Amino acid sequence: MATAKKLGVGFAPSPLSIGGIALTGRALLAPMAGVTDPTMRRIASRLGASATVSEMVTAAGVARGDRETAMRLECAGDGPRVIQIAAREPAEMAAAARSAESSGADWIDINMGCPCKRVTGGLAGAALMRDLDQASRLISAAREAICVPLSVKMRLGWDEATRNVAELARRAEAEGAAMITVHGRTRQQFYAGRADWRAIAAAKAAVRIPVVANGDCAGEDDAVEMLEHSGADGVMVGRAAMGRPWIVGDIAHFLQTGDRRPPPTLAQRADIAREHLEGLLASMGASAGLRHARKHLAAYADRLAGHAATDARRALVTTDSPDEAARLIKLIFLEAQPAEQGIAA
Repeated sequence: MATAKKLGVGFAPSPLSIGGIALTGRALLAPMAGVTDPTMRRIASRLGASATVSEMVTAAGVARGDRETAMRLECAGDGPRVIQIAAREPAEMAAAARSAESSGADWIDINMGCPCKRVTGGLAGAALMRDLDQASRLISAAREAICVPLSVKMRLGWDEATRNVAELARRAEAEGAAMITVHGRTRQQFYAGRADWRAIAAAKAAVRIPVVANGDCAGEDDAVEMLEHSGADGVMVGRAAMGRPWIVGDIAHFLQTGDRRPPPTLAQRADIAREHLEGLLASMGASAGLRHARKHLAAYADRLAGHAATDARRALVTTDSPDEAARLIKLIFLEAQPAEQGIAA
């Protein structure tokens, strides 16, 4: 199997730098609503992710000061702490960016790619790809409000007829963005089909700042192919990190060295799942923390071959007892011991 070194995408002559922040690698954890909680970001960072991005916070949520927004603003991990913001009005964007910076963010990311109707219906997220003048005003407002670096995450366009990612990338750079991330789908695609990695090359050709490719990166081989097709400077990993937050670090290591890290053992996976559970219980309380943890615990279990429909897995995602959840994690991974060679990656 080809290595990053042989394909010419590893061993960058200098580290990827975002507005003066030097990253240790070229694989980042993507922002995912309801998924990239502070505990997941801490774990991914500890396991080698080059940077982790928070769940999106809205300017309205920052203004309200609600508990969920406060948790999302929490900076996590040892690497660069990145907070993502969605807003429609420049004044709201500026206020939210200042709040995130004061919360300890090392850089701010603007969401111009979220496809969900709740966000686009408010003319934020990917809806801004239909109003590039307003998008430019938002980037400018954030840039003027903060001292830390600024990045922008976008899609290829609103639909196939309006693939304007190159123009938005140029505008973002002109307004002071230090990096852009491009998800290789249009808004109208949501997450259907395959991400078009080659189309990201249009954005890369349009700017001099770093470009990060996003969409359907499930492992080291995908990362190599993404960089080859897009010409991007790094990759961002989303859904593939659920149930295996170590994969971002695995990809970063591979792109840097050309070598694959050995997968974590079952015991290590069990420890990571328990760490995730305990972190959510500590930050959100027993009831809310366990409810939030269920999607993560299901993903950890589903990464084990043959455990998607077991009684223990079903109990794990329905129990109301944190102690029972911890016991079931141990049980599920012990049951998988005889079939360790058949673990799903």
